[in-house]
Amino acid sequence: MSDEPTNFAPYFAGRSLSPQADAELMHRAQRLRYEVYCQECGFLPQEAYPDGRETDEHDARAAHFCALDRRLQMAGYVRLVSADAQGRFPFQDHCATLFDDAALPAPGEAGEISRLMVHPQYRRRRGDTLAGVTVLQEAAPQVERRNDSPQIMLCMFRQMYQHSLAAGTRYWYAAMERPLARALVRLGFAFEPIGPETDYYGPVAPYLADLRQLELKVGEAKPDLLNWMRAPLPQLRVRSTRFSPGAH
Repeated sequence: MSDEPTNFAPYFAGRSLSPQADAELMHRAQRLRYEVYCQECGFLPQEAYPDGRETDEHDARAAHFCALDRRLQMAGYVRLVSADAQGRFPFQDHCATLFDDAALPAPGEAGEISRLMVHPQYRRRRGDTLAGVTVLQEAAPQVERRNDSPQIMLCMFRQMYQHSLAAGTRYWYAAMERPLARALVRLGFAFEPIGPETDYYGPVAPYLADLRQLELKVGEAKPDLLNWMRAPLPQLRVRSTRFSPGAH
């Protein structure tokens, strides 16, 4: 019997991105951000990004992650933003009101999940969120690469989780829609609401996850998933010549 953990994302591979060493991949991630946030959703004005790449002031203090499909094309992106010099996170500029009993961790121990998105070609089921999670219970899988497991999101969360362990980041903030938060809870990712819903690129509420509690919840509900999250990451080498400008 193999000791290898179950692979929860067999059709995709996660990868951390260095803005300097992975400049071409970063450009692809920024183009995906532009396509989703500017063109598809209209959250940001297209004319503000004439080069077709969405960037902002938070990128410089963020860790960046992507998911690649078997053709090594960009399938998803997420970043984990650290606190600024004042100890604040991006969500705090939009979610100004928090619950009275919300206990916030030390800024140096936390990061904010931001720009979590899956390429539109992998969001084909009714009820799919931008994160590639289907929130409608009755939605059925269409094809093999879109099974019940949100593979693209999971492989990016795996990268982000292992980065957080190495960096000493124990807490994750996220501003997200309530259906997505409920879908994450079903996977064992225990995000707790810390404030009311507000308009922040759509109706979202701020959430906080303690990674130690997340490990307990996932370990209880899906121990195979926790084993996979903790398993050594494969070394994925991508040559820049495999990515031509404009491809997805």
